[in-house]
Amino acid sequence: MNAFNRYAQEYDDWFVQHESVYHSELAAVKSFLPLNGRALEVGVGTGRFAEPLGIEIGVEPARAMAEIAGKRGIEVIQGYAEALPLAPGSFDVVLMITVLCFLQDPPLALREATRVLKPQGRLIIGMIDPDSPLGRLYQAHQAQSRFFRQARFLRVSQVLRWLGELGYSDPKIRQTIFQDIPVITTPEPAREGYGEGVFVVLVADLQ
Repeated sequence: MNAFNRYAQEYDDWFVQHESVYHSELAAVKSFLPLNGRALEVGVGTGRFAEPLGIEIGVEPARAMAEIAGKRGIEVIQGYAEALPLAPGSFDVVLMITVLCFLQDPPLALREATRVLKPQGRLIIGMIDPDSPLGRLYQAHQAQSRFFRQARFLRVSQVLRWLGELGYSDPKIRQTIFQDIPVITTPEPAREGYGEGVFVVLVADLQ
């Protein structure tokens, strides 16, 4: 948490410095986002995903990150993923983009996301795949990152098991970012599946 407060602007600037990577991730998420419905981003950060995706409400515990998101027009609610200060059945879509790896209790956060979804609501999860080639490199250099040194990278298979236990069925998966970050100069298209691209998007609808 301290790193996200202290270095919030540095975090936000990363998306400018790596614009093609950012747009690759954004496109992969957007491909699963319904055209209509009320959406929430849990762990909205600085609003880098919420703003271009048209998501107006976010939950974020780091005050410095929330301030930047607020300047992007996002209504930010101070709170934690494991205890969302929101009523049950409030949203059609919940996004969690690179959030689970930073949480103390990811299964509880997924239960909370499910709680605030309407029946047949959609959960979209963006995550780092530690079993991808670049994901293994991330882990090897994890201690050198201001942000990822705090992360516990989760396997895609584990997250899929949790989703199944919560009543989601027939999840769909897309992956992107197949090359080392510095060499990516144009957005990379997403492919189905996981295990190759470091950024994976899971989507599942609540039954």
